[in-house]
Amino acid sequence: MEQELLNEQNLPEEGVLNSSAAEPETADTAANVDENGADIEADEPEEAADLSDFDGQKQVATEDYSKYDRPELLLKLNQLINDNPVETIVFAVEEIKSAFYKKYRNDYHIAREKFIEQDGTPESFKFADEHQEVTFKELYSQFREKKNAYNQKLDAEKEENLKKKLEIVEEIKKLVNTEESINKTFQDFRNLQQQWKETGPVAQAALKNLWDSYNHAVEQFYDYIKINKELRDLDLKENLKAKLALCEKAEALVLEESVLKAFRELQELHNKWRETGPIPNDQKEEVWERFKAATTIINKRHQEFFEKQKDMQVQNLAQKTALCDRVDEINSLTIDKPKDWDEKSADIVKIQEMWRTIGYAPKKENSKIYQRFKNGCDLFFAKKREFYKEIKASQKSNLQQKIELCEKAEALKDSTDWKKATDEFVSLQKQWKEIGQVSRKQMEPLWKRFREACNYFFTAKSEHFSSIDGEQEANLKLKLELVERAKNFEKSDDNSDNLNRLMEIQKEWQSIGHVPLSKKDAVQKAFREAIDAQYKSLKLEASERELTNYKSKIESWNNPQSKGKIYSERNKIVQKMRELENEITLYENNMGFFSKSANSDALIKDINRKIDKAKNHLRELQEKLRMLSEIDE
Repeated sequence: MEQELLNEQNLPEEGVLNSSAAEPETADTAANVDENGADIEADEPEEAADLSDFDGQKQVATEDYSKYDRPELLLKLNQLINDNPVETIVFAVEEIKSAFYKKYRNDYHIAREKFIEQDGTPESFKFADEHQEVTFKELYSQFREKKNAYNQKLDAEKEENLKKKLEIVEEIKKLVNTEESINKTFQDFRNLQQQWKETGPVAQAALKNLWDSYNHAVEQFYDYIKINKELRDLDLKENLKAKLALCEKAEALVLEESVLKAFRELQELHNKWRETGPIPNDQKEEVWERFKAATTIINKRHQEFFEKQKDMQVQNLAQKTALCDRVDEINSLTIDKPKDWDEKSADIVKIQEMWRTIGYAPKKENSKIYQRFKNGCDLFFAKKREFYKEIKASQKSNLQQKIELCEKAEALKDSTDWKKATDEFVSLQKQWKEIGQVSRKQMEPLWKRFREACNYFFTAKSEHFSSIDGEQEANLKLKLELVERAKNFEKSDDNSDNLNRLMEIQKEWQSIGHVPLSKKDAVQKAFREAIDAQYKSLKLEASERELTNYKSKIESWNNPQSKGKIYSERNKIVQKMRELENEITLYENNMGFFSKSANSDALIKDINRKIDKAKNHLRELQEKLRMLSEIDE
């Protein structure tokens, strides 16, 4: 009977359920998550908290740290570290760490988005509260140093405890051969048991062999001592009471919401179960099954929790790999325009925002995939900085050259040496076109400054040559005569001859100088109406008539004094051609968005009509540009 009761102390079936051996890869799995599965930001203190050595330690009560702001959390952390033994605050510190970085990441993201909305560039953003993270890392480093020192001390104590417990085992073995009274021998045995309980924990690796040796020695002692039944029954009754209490606590842990907390406290209950002696044989199996049932549920929840975390981490790795591929794809592009750099920068920022929403990858891959992503983003922004560095250097040189041209034009604009100054202005304008671009911010005011100096000179020159009243009156008389000739133009049967004669009238008109300003518009209108009427009667195509009129108009510019007009006219034509080319490209691109259907036919037809019209206009402008080039030569 005694032998059967005493065998319960070995409890071989408990070993399977007790320790972290029942949970595969616990340390690796738990390293990157808190008990809610929350991802830890890469810039948090990198040490994964190993809390196994603190499961049996009485811990400082934790709070709902989410209700505190970041400065309050820093104050809480500082107080914990300075006012408490490190072994009592490990769980509270880890919860503060999780709360702090959740708030820090959220506030960082909000501040950054606000900065970008106010036209800031993502790479130039600096978080105003960054110093708080520095302070947190310094405090956490102090905690880690204390914890490491405690762990070293604990390892030494475990080694010393192992020696003490082995000595106790040897002392129990010696009791079997003692010649003293049973009462004294039994009291010595109880003292040794008490010493065993009071001796602290030992290393996990030595635990099983140690317990096997202890239980074997105890079993031999009980066989030897033949303890009286009343004392044994009382001992068994007390043990039963203690183990039933442990069963109740284990069953209460089944309802604990925190999987990790339930598992940690279960380990402490198993330690106490081992410390408790045997119970009556007829209740041994029933009580053990009750305790084991609660243990199985908690272990299963713990296992499922980490299996779920592993699955999520594998999915996270796949998503992060896809984002790295997108960054690599962008880095492989040849980007040579500021607009394209801005577009790709926006793409990179969006990818970074997506990265922050994804949790940890598996521990073995997490650092690698993060480093790959970081390197890819760093490479992109380094290439962008180099591109703008070269652009700015070029624009700086162009800016200086154009400022010098402005200064020369401003110094020359009051010159009355019309021939020489005109040639110099033409030369300055040619140099301006040959110089590359400057920044958008400086381009418009600089061009306005240069253009005002040129216009000032050519306006002054024009006014000078139009100030001779007698010549202008004579010119007016000649132009009025041409108006009459145009009105009374007699057409022949040869349209080509008619056209040539009308063009000769226009050339003659253009060759006549200025007329008084007060009469200029009226005589010009009269001549234009007369000429247009004659052209209309010839039934020429509108475009042909337009080109004929234009050629007649510009042929009078074939002189040095008209260089400014040619320059200005060419710029207007080139600008209009660019607008038409962009318009044609836009229409042609839009055509691709319409599927072939009855509803879209009318719209497609209208767009084709607009394209044809724009192309015809473009051809007219090209012909005008050719005419200007011939005169300029």
